[in-house]
Amino acid sequence: MGHTPFGYKIENGIAVIDQPAADKLRQLYKNYLSGMSLSKAASAAGIKTYHGTAKRLMETAHYLGDSFYPAIIDKDTYQKAQEERKRRATALGRNNKQTQMRKLQIPTRFHMGEVAALYDNPVKQAEYLYSLIESESK
Repeated sequence: MGHTPFGYKIENGIAVIDQPAADKLRQLYKNYLSGMSLSKAASAAGIKTYHGTAKRLMETAHYLGDSFYPAIIDKDTYQKAQEERKRRATALGRNNKQTQMRKLQIPTRFHMGEVAALYDNPVKQAEYLYSLIESESK
């Protein structure tokens, strides 16, 4: 069995609205649609969470109501929040962003200071020699 979404509680096997939590959810949507960031909207609504969790709360379709959960958010508000989230993500360049693997550039030439010490311990010698590297060039 999964977890009960924030805003609901189970009583006698039936999902019912947890009114104080539902009020916070409604305020989260209102705050977000008024222009606040997800984390600030959640915080101002009294929901202590992170950006990603606030996003998942806003994307929870159960809040529209279904065969088990009663509705907490009306369809219009839910839809506006989804459109606003997508709009902001696009404006910030987060949608359809393709990442490219960077080619690993291993320096093959470098400038090193004068070696003035020798150590019997090879690890200490290596640490010392690495500390003498002054600059790298490709």
